[in-house]
Amino acid sequence: MNGVNYGNAVLVSQGGSRLSAPTRRERLRTSTLSEIKEEARRLLVTGGPDAISLRAIAREMGMTAPAIYRYFDSLDALIEALAGDLYIELSAVVGAAKADAGDDPLEQLKAMARAFRDWSVAHPAEFALILGNPLPGIVAFQENCDDEHHPGVEFGRPFMETINVLWLRDPYPTPPRSLMEERLAAHLEPLRASHGEEVPIEVAWAFLSGWSRLYGLVSMEVFHHLRWAVSDPGALFEMELHAYVDQFTPHAGKA
Repeated sequence: MNGVNYGNAVLVSQGGSRLSAPTRRERLRTSTLSEIKEEARRLLVTGGPDAISLRAIAREMGMTAPAIYRYFDSLDALIEALAGDLYIELSAVVGAAKADAGDDPLEQLKAMARAFRDWSVAHPAEFALILGNPLPGIVAFQENCDDEHHPGVEFGRPFMETINVLWLRDPYPTPPRSLMEERLAAHLEPLRASHGEEVPIEVAWAFLSGWSRLYGLVSMEVFHHLRWAVSDPGALFEMELHAYVDQFTPHAGKA
């Protein structure tokens, strides 16, 4: 039977071939990489992006500054790796919310949006790193989003899939297809390259429209730009979420 033999430290792949277990050196390296990223996140939370430095991390971990370059050749590389981990964490939160919402895609969409907001409000420093003013490492991270396995793409996938299910079930109102083909289609190539060329233009538009709405409202809350207007941003969020989700129903626009 295929599996893992921990006693003999022999791994067996699904194809039945024997794979060597990670060596002690490899395990230590993996552990150190994780510790470096954890320390970078701690510095981010306590001091903001400017507090993250390879020298500061090395000092906290009891390493020499040159030694840390064996793990990350630059601060930008570390920031890019940390961003990937944060997107993976956020994706897990969103994915769990979708799974717990049942089979109704409208309920799934609402649950995922709420999960995104909850994580963002609870982790403002992390939100600012991956979705705020981009640092050089974040720019590099975003430039690689044409890979379907990129953590940023993985984060968006359950939203795209759910919006596509709603379109296939009952096409919702969108701008005229001729207008989108003329003005928007060519500019959607990066998005469609990562999510699949078979994604209809209408679905891609609805995804981006919804993301702009969701991200804009959440970012204003995270960065405290709504205090002048509303005492409870959550109440406003729920109203906006209701209005957004309502466009996907046959009775869109009705009370």
